[in-house]
Amino acid sequence: MPSADRTAVTDADFYLLERSLEPEGRQLLLRVREFMEKSVQPVINHYWTREEFPHDLMGGFRELGIPGQLYQGYGCPGGGYLLDGMIAMELARVDPSIGTFFGVHGGLAMGSIYLCGSPEQKERWLPEMARMEKIGAFGLTEPDVGSGVAGGLTTTARRDHGEWVLDGQKKWIGNATFADYVIIWARSLEDGQVKGFVVEKGTPGFEATKQKDKIALRVVQNAHITLDGVRVREENRLQNANSFKDTAAVLRLTRAGVAWQATGCARGAYEHALAYARQREQFGRPIGGFQLVQDLLVKMLANITSSACLCAQLSRLQAEDLAEDHHSALAKAFCTVRMREAVGWARELLGGNGILLENHVGRFVADSEAIYSYEGTREINTLIVGRAITGLGAFV
Repeated sequence: MPSADRTAVTDADFYLLERSLEPEGRQLLLRVREFMEKSVQPVINHYWTREEFPHDLMGGFRELGIPGQLYQGYGCPGGGYLLDGMIAMELARVDPSIGTFFGVHGGLAMGSIYLCGSPEQKERWLPEMARMEKIGAFGLTEPDVGSGVAGGLTTTARRDHGEWVLDGQKKWIGNATFADYVIIWARSLEDGQVKGFVVEKGTPGFEATKQKDKIALRVVQNAHITLDGVRVREENRLQNANSFKDTAAVLRLTRAGVAWQATGCARGAYEHALAYARQREQFGRPIGGFQLVQDLLVKMLANITSSACLCAQLSRLQAEDLAEDHHSALAKAFCTVRMREAVGWARELLGGNGILLENHVGRFVADSEAIYSYEGTREINTLIVGRAITGLGAFV
């Protein structure tokens, strides 16, 4: 849609949430929007089809300066929770894979260091990661351990002459094929507790093999990682990661970002569907003038608006240090379900044209499936909320 014809209504900011941002935050959001629309959208189908990451766009990503909005100091911009969430939504609005790339790097990897690292470790790694001179990844999920990772982690860490030796496997690790730092979570053979380690690129015994033939988030470079006697110095062990509760604190932080990503994915599909409805003609008139088409559009908009408002309130709770696991879990579960509905309705509105990549909606439909599952399935997040409201655990 031409810029002159766009408003908060047509861009799906129906309740004007962007006005909640400070002027500098709003300006940054608009810069992200302009870059994503002008530099990413015209080429992203090429990379999506070929399962490639657009490394040639990294210079532009660096210039945006967006990683580290959640963190204060250590070279991070510290823009706050609401701005970080809206940026996540803006990235996913054009391409969910790029949104996921930033979520892994700026959320999971940098968040692990910020929440679990010592001051010296934060100073060592965070500034260069905020500048995107170094890229991070987050290795938690394993080939046979997904939802049960809290008690079932099989990757091990043992001490040996002042170092740690890591053995095991990880799966679905985004960015890991090219990341400079991979956060590996492993169970200590000393005390049985989960600890975090920063494994640097090129460390002997570390192998990351690209996972191919995905139907979703094809731009994201997921890897199957093998750790065979990987030796890590004590100074690369995250000093404040002493149990899975510390790992969970990172997930609590980033799960909220996934809810924003889901909202952005739905929003992107909706905006393409709206533009299509305004220009596509059948029976001598634009299909946007038909009642059933307007019904689909309004249902999509309602899903996006309710999700965005929920996420915005969650950001406020985070800013006031009131957010708990069940708050992020409810947002992730709700927003991903609403996303799935919305992208399906967008595909329905486009008819057969909805499965052509040139119309973009099909990419959002496919990518939504990954967002629906990662960082806790709907069922797991539902049980986190269910435990909070009943006081009874129902995981097994």
